[in-house]
Parts: sequence; structure tokens; C-alpha cells
Amino acid sequence: MDTSRHQVQVEVAGGKPRRFVFVLLDQFTMLSFACALECLRIANRVTGRTLYTWTLMGDGGEDATSSSGVSYKLDSDLGEVGREDTVIVCGGIEVAQASNKRVLNWLRREARRGATVGGLCTAGYTLAKAGLLDGKRATIHWENRDSFAEEFDEVTLTSSVFVIDGNRYTTAGGTSSIDLMLRIVANDHGADVANAVADQLIYSSIRTDQDVQRLSVPTRIGVRHPKLSQVIHMMEANIEEPISPAVLARDVDLSTRQLERLFRRYLNRSPKRYYMELRLQKARNLLMQTDMSVINVALACGFASPSHFSKCYRAHYDTTPYRERGAKAARDPV
Repeated sequence: MDTSRHQVQVEVAGGKPRRFVFVLLDQFTMLSFACALECLRIANRVTGRTLYTWTLMGDGGEDATSSSGVSYKLDSDLGEVGREDTVIVCGGIEVAQASNKRVLNWLRREARRGATVGGLCTAGYTLAKAGLLDGKRATIHWENRDSFAEEFDEVTLTSSVFVIDGNRYTTAGGTSSIDLMLRIVANDHGADVANAVADQLIYSSIRTDQDVQRLSVPTRIGVRHPKLSQVIHMMEANIEEPISPAVLARDVDLSTRQLERLFRRYLNRSPKRYYMELRLQKARNLLMQTDMSVINVALACGFASPSHFSKCYRAHYDTTPYRERGAKAARDPV
């Protein structure tokens, strides 16, 4: 298709394109990476100018394999980048193992040299591990929020789709890379260019850093009942110190029996059971994603004793927390 009639006029400051250095960690999420890269490519295409260039780096410099098993040939090993470059680390599953000492030291060095550094999907963990998010606001995929919050209390963790705090970028994963890149393009070259890129992507609802990453409670549970949603929101916000059903009911102007009937009708379980499942889900995330002791995981999820935690965990997951942790260790690479 001839796109010349649809090109957006833009002035490039100094005529010099902005270079992005994508660092692909092992098992990175291909969707987040591809969304970010395509925004840059399309920005060049719709303007008819080379606004952006990019290169692929990674530990070892040979290739990097995504979580879907697709491999990308890297342009180079982790090397020196320019002060004007933007480093974007692409994370995915098993990000703790992929964030090895060599990667962390390289990130610290390039950050000291003045490079802007960002993390897509779970790579916010990598930036935090390197100390690059201390005292800053950040976000990460909702599945990794619990473990991140436990390990990095010096970082102000948000639920935003993406966060730009000075020269640090983080995203929640998935298509949030598009939203971050559209903001960058708009800041660099104006809203018209960013909107033209969004049109090419058939991306009609551009999100801002004020948008949250998870679906609302009613959408997630498939039920639109304001008091039920309010109670579930309170449960999710009070995992470490659970609130009794009587207090939850009182706070939404219901009796305990009415709250019980509400949960039975819409969720086919008691409030106590639903709350327990939320706490056990968080416990499993912490066991799988952190090195916290089983005792500390139990305390973080509102269990007074390890024995009670183990009993509840086994009843729900058909294994003990200790075996879960052991199975994870056996799967992890040495």
C-alpha cells in the first residue's frame, strides 16, 4: 500500500534518531517486546523519517529465547551504550533467574553513565534488583505484585499500566508496552504522530499512566453487585491481617447472614472460603517467586502458625508449602 499520502509531517531535533537498546532476558515475553518494537517501526513508517533505531542485546550476545520458545538472534553482547540511548529490558517468566549478576552489574554501570532504563513486563524486578528503582514509582505485572512488594519495600509500587518516573520506565506487561511507547512518541514528536501509530495498530483506546492494569472486580468475577465487589476489594487489600466476615458485612451495611447468602448466590462459596482462597493464592505466588521462608510466607498471608498454613495449603493445592518450594527448586536451572 502506498502510505505517502498518509505520512505525518514531523521535525526531528538535530536530525538524529533516538536509539533503543532492547535487552532480551531468557524466557522474555514476546508480546511485550513486539508491541514496543512495532511502535517504533510504525512511527518511522508513518512519518517517512528515521525517528528511531534499535539494537538487540543480551547476556552472551548469541540469541535469546522467549517464553513461547521462539528465539531471536542478538546483535551483540551486553556492551557500552551511549548516554542518549534508551535501554529497555524485556522480562518474562523466571525473571529472578534471568536477572543474573552480569546483567545487574551491566545495568548499574549504564545507569551511572546516564542512560534512560526501562523494564517491560516482569523486568521491573530486574531494575529493582539492580537498585535502579529505589525511591521511585514503578509497576509490574499483577501476578508478580505480591513478591515484588515483599522484596522491594523501597520502591513505591503502583497498579498502573505503565509508570514513567524521571529516566526510569516500567510497564505491567502485555499490551501495556504500546501505551508506554505511544507516550514516548508523543513526548518526542507530538500527539499527531502517536495517534497515527495507534491508528496503524488498530489501537483505539490509548491508556495513560493513570489507568490500572487489572480488570475491575465486577468484570473479573462476572458479577455486578456493588456490595459484593466492595467486600472483595477489602479482602484483596487486607491479606496479611484478614478482616472477619462480621466486620466486612458491617462495613457494607449488611448482616453476616446476608453477606453469606450473597457469596453463596454469586460465587458458590462462603465469604470465609473465598477469603482463604485469596490468601492461599498469594502464598503460592510468594513461594514460587521469592526466597522467603515458609514461616514468613505464612505470616504475610495472615496465618498465625506454619502448621495451620500447611494444613490449609495442602487441602487446597494437594501438596504442602515445603514440597511446593522443593518442586520449584528442582525445576530451576543451577
